[in-house]
Amino acid sequence: MLANNTSHANKPLRIAVLVSGSGSNLQVLIDAMQAGALPIEIVGVISNRDDAYAVTRANDANIPVAVLSHVANGKRMGIKTFETHANAQLVEWQPDLIVLAGFMRVLSGPFIDNAPAPMINLHPSLLPVYKGLDTHQRAIQAGERHHGCSIHVVTAELDAGTVLTQALLEINQTETADSLQARVQKLEHKLLPWTILLLANKALSLGTNNEVSNETCNKTKANYLPALPLQLFINT
Repeated sequence: MLANNTSHANKPLRIAVLVSGSGSNLQVLIDAMQAGALPIEIVGVISNRDDAYAVTRANDANIPVAVLSHVANGKRMGIKTFETHANAQLVEWQPDLIVLAGFMRVLSGPFIDNAPAPMINLHPSLLPVYKGLDTHQRAIQAGERHHGCSIHVVTAELDAGTVLTQALLEINQTETADSLQARVQKLEHKLLPWTILLLANKALSLGTNNEVSNETCNKTKANYLPALPLQLFINT
């Protein structure tokens, strides 16, 4: 469950974001936060790559950043060292929710279990199918008619936690992995802010048996967020 301070309407949900790449989904959250459309405060961003453009996005928004890519001798930081530093940083920031948005390292069970807040991950497939990497190419090769993205609770087992929300699309006959990735990314930019909004408003929990009413959705600040697409559905 989310931290108790989310129950107070005037207190934003404190979010830490873990990234590895361009950070387009981070930018969506930054824009929504700055516009007052999401009741969140991004308290910090952790990147495991020093060349990730997400770092620039966070710096431009004056959000604290921790880059945990290499150790002092220039070697790439091992996962245990990364997790030690990341956990210390998260404990300092004290987020209510940790969001993995394009984060490309596999975290250990002890790190997940001892984190100061629950974690959710944005995964580019309709889980439980196509866990792991190369999801777009695998979906095309399998002849799937539909593909999309999922937001799920992070657990020790890779991409296996409870699915909270999903967004889907139909795969075109002429689809390539790159074109499908671009189309799915547009869905990600809708799915992530809506899911966090539902979590912040307690219309969705990190448990099971989630239900979201139309009345709840209509009360959100939909003048800024993308219109809730019909393809978005909540796991029940």
